[in-house]
Parts: sequence; structure tokens; C-alpha cells
Amino acid sequence: MKTFLAKKETVQPKWHLIDAEGQVLGRLAVKAANIIRGRHKASYTPHVDTGDYVVIINAEKVALTGKKEEQNKYMFFSGFVGGESYRKLSDMRKQHPEFIIEHAVKGMLPKNRLAAKMLTKLRVFAGPDHSHVAQNPVKVTL
Repeated sequence: MKTFLAKKETVQPKWHLIDAEGQVLGRLAVKAANIIRGRHKASYTPHVDTGDYVVIINAEKVALTGKKEEQNKYMFFSGFVGGESYRKLSDMRKQHPEFIIEHAVKGMLPKNRLAAKMLTKLRVFAGPDHSHVAQNPVKVTL
């Protein structure tokens, strides 16, 4: 019996919808990263993008445990000397709530060129409305 290896041409991605309201950030990010990578499929192949698209709504209502809201900081670097800046997670939730989930999911993907392509299949929206209704995403329960 031969080992099955998926090919890029044979992959048919589906669309999944995840509601982040009240969900813990880490658990949500793991589920989204596994769907984006294709780990939930029997045809999973590590070197081929076999994953599906993920639409996450209500990003501003994602839950955090402990004191992460006040203690976690995101570091940004401009590239110049002394160009480091830090922003609290609570500030990012107010200004750009999609970033919190995108950053968490990106950290759970492999660090290579294939992961950069996989990350384009993640769509995060702050509120309950999204622009991918035409794709008929299947609701995922966590």
C-alpha cells in the first residue's frame, strides 16, 4: 500500500465560520490554526497547503484568562535605532481587535513560506457581520 500525498491541484478548500464571543483566545487560535493547516483532514500533508478558509467574527469579544488584559504587551519595531514601541493588549482590543487573533494564529503556524500563504486564508472581523456570506461558511463549534 502506498502513502497518500496530497497535491496542490487536488485540494478543494471549504469555508468555516467561528464565533469568538466568549471563547478563550488560545483555544480559539489552536482550532483556527489547525483548520488553516488542514490538520482536521485525513488528506493532511505537511508540505502542501491542504487547509480551509476560516472566518472569525466578534473578535472584540474574545475572552482572556488571568491578568493578560493588563499585562500582555505587543512589541513593534520600526527598523531604526530606538524604534521599539510597546502596546498593551487592552489598547489593541480598543483600536484593532482583529490583530489579537491574527497574531495568536500566526504564532501557531510553522515559520516558513508556506505558513505565510496559509495566513491569507484567515479572515477576522471585529463585529458580528462579515463579507463572506456568499461562500456559505460552515459554523464550527469549539
